[in-house]
Amino acid sequence: MKSISQLISILIIVVLSIATAGYAVNKVGTTSAQFLKIGVGARAVAMGGAFVAVANDASTLYWNPAGIGRLGKLEAVLMHNEWLADMYFDYAGVTLALGNFGTLGASVSTLNMGEMLVRTLQNPEGTGEKFVAGDVAVGISYARSLTDRFSIGFTGKYIRQKIWLMHASSVALDVGVLFDTQLEGLRIGMSISNFGNNMRMEGDNTLRFYDEDPILYGNNDKVPAYLKTDHWPLPLLFRVGLAFDVIKSPISNLIVAVDAIHPNDNPEGVNLGIEYVLRNMVVFRSGYKALFAPDAEGGLAVGGGFKFRISRVMKLEIDYAYSDYGRLENAQRFSLGLVF
Repeated sequence: MKSISQLISILIIVVLSIATAGYAVNKVGTTSAQFLKIGVGARAVAMGGAFVAVANDASTLYWNPAGIGRLGKLEAVLMHNEWLADMYFDYAGVTLALGNFGTLGASVSTLNMGEMLVRTLQNPEGTGEKFVAGDVAVGISYARSLTDRFSIGFTGKYIRQKIWLMHASSVALDVGVLFDTQLEGLRIGMSISNFGNNMRMEGDNTLRFYDEDPILYGNNDKVPAYLKTDHWPLPLLFRVGLAFDVIKSPISNLIVAVDAIHPNDNPEGVNLGIEYVLRNMVVFRSGYKALFAPDAEGGLAVGGGFKFRISRVMKLEIDYAYSDYGRLENAQRFSLGLVF
């Protein structure tokens, strides 16, 4: 019990430190693959992203891979997100419990921007050409409960970004742990996401024709050369959080969660969330993201969902989340969960 009290004390200190940290140097725009920061699952998003210690459905593949080690069945999650600036983000994940051998998981996420016109200074309305830009990440996960209260999980993923004739790729690792305390209903979770190689754009859009000596008459003034682009790190993110079952009965359940967030390209913040389930059928959720983070746009999230048992072997969960992004307006997510 002493060790649990110490862990809780450490989390409280972290949260208070974030709340009183003040305005640090802002590193916005210094990392690549920003789509990796888009939250997965309408359930978790409606709780303000405070999910690292909740971690009890297939969407935890994104938030804390250790959570899939507690899932004893085949589960799947599908999500469609109407993202900012007319972009679309989609996610699919599946987990498979292997008994004493642990749990396997697989996931894929895509960000689609659609076709866009090629515009230049000479042709601001378009040259007649079109280009596409999009991102994709594919992950394979494994988790195992080392004891009846402690789980650990890993996700290895391949990341690729593309815009017109340029592309960049990398590999990364997510690591998470989940611990059930001796205090009934209290869980502690931690995860590190996107630990991997830097990314660098390469491709034919950097092709230039170079004249090594423009003064010399008769030399080759069409030497092909490629501009050298810089390397940029991935958006590394550290999460530590608590989740507590305030009410747990056959009629209703109430979960309260808090996460402390430390990214490498933004100020620290705190995510808060609650979830209320009535008769294991109707769900109400609310949360606030990036509390105490300076210059954060919006933060409020709300949502809900329904749970249906459509057969003896399959349960269906439909969830919705609305997230406020201030001057960037809002984002809406729909997700579908299947439990076999």
